Amino acid sequence: MYPLSGPQGIGGREEARGVDLAAAWANSHGGVHGRQIRLVRASAPRADAVPKAMALIRKGGASVVVGSHGSTMSAAAAEVAARDRMLLWETGAVGDLTAGGTKGAGTSFLRLAPMGANLGRAAIDFVHDQWAPAAHAPAHLRYAVAYIDDAYGRSVGLGAVDQIKARGLTLAGTFNYDITKVDFNELARRIGAVKPDVLFVSAYVDDGVALRHATVTAHIPLLTSIGTSSSYCHPVFGQRLGVDAVGLFASDKPDADHLNPDALQPEGRDALAWASDQYRRQYHEAMTAPALSGFSAAVALFVHVLPRAASTAPVDVARAAVATKLDLGTLPNGAGLDLSPPGALDAGDNQRAASVIWEWVAPGQRAIVWPKAFATRDLLPLTPVR
Repeated sequence: MYPLSGPQGIGGREEARGVDLAAAWANSHGGVHGRQIRLVRASAPRADAVPKAMALIRKGGASVVVGSHGSTMSAAAAEVAARDRMLLWETGAVGDLTAGGTKGAGTSFLRLAPMGANLGRAAIDFVHDQWAPAAHAPAHLRYAVAYIDDAYGRSVGLGAVDQIKARGLTLAGTFNYDITKVDFNELARRIGAVKPDVLFVSAYVDDGVALRHATVTAHIPLLTSIGTSSSYCHPVFGQRLGVDAVGLFASDKPDADHLNPDALQPEGRDALAWASDQYRRQYHEAMTAPALSGFSAAVALFVHVLPRAASTAPVDVARAAVATKLDLGTLPNGAGLDLSPPGALDAGDNQRAASVIWEWVAPGQRAIVWPKAFATRDLLPLTPVR
């Protein structure tokens, strides 16, 4: 179940393609105890479409749901899964749902992607520990945080805020916005008024691009800016901004063409090479971060968890998932598998999820620059357009 249309349709379609490839990969290696995997598909472009989509899946004979790409869809799906005794195997959403009291974490709700708060923290750590020394930045930087006010934006944005405070850095201001009402020029004016050196942004593509245009138009003298998944890392972000994206960073998941395969275990390396080739053959483009995330998370389920489960009943699959441990680099996106058990503060979250730091190094060109094991080029301390 993915958003195959609507505002998150691009990423949703790509992630669903990755799951399709994972089923093909698993089936070409014997399936599950000799039985072939068949996917029952449903689209949920918005959170209010999730219950009907999951009902269609259940009607089709499945009670384990692979999805959902977006945090708002994931929150709705987690509630339905807990209520209807299904299992949501979340492959891409990063918003913090357990803090809001989501039931079933670790039993009916498991998440393979890095958590949004962790992406926010990693972004601040990277700027302070890696970028600032390389750029010979001032010792005391002023940080501003802007985020869309929804489950995804709050999780990532407030994760960055918490890390700024935890490290004793200077928080110049926080700016949350309602996407239905925001005036980006006014938002940029307010951001500029607090005189930040570093701007962290948690947004989707459209609002991320609009805010970047507004900060450039306002000539805010930023030393650097870093965003996260769904915006700053996405190829469309660079295509639409051109030179205005150069020098910006993103804290997110890797894609297939910008991941150093030497950082992977042999199993992960083989799966990555196969999937990259198949994706280009079928879709005539490189395998994106959402596609690789969907592929990797579904491989974990199809190849490693289902064969260990006592049955395909959600409770048995969840037990097998929590018991299965995979080293980092076993999955083709560099991740491993270590799901926190029910009752833990982070129940259902993958402690061995993979994330990286991207940099836009030229118009339309990005590269992984951190951590070094995954990097495809060295960090360039470029000054963004302002």
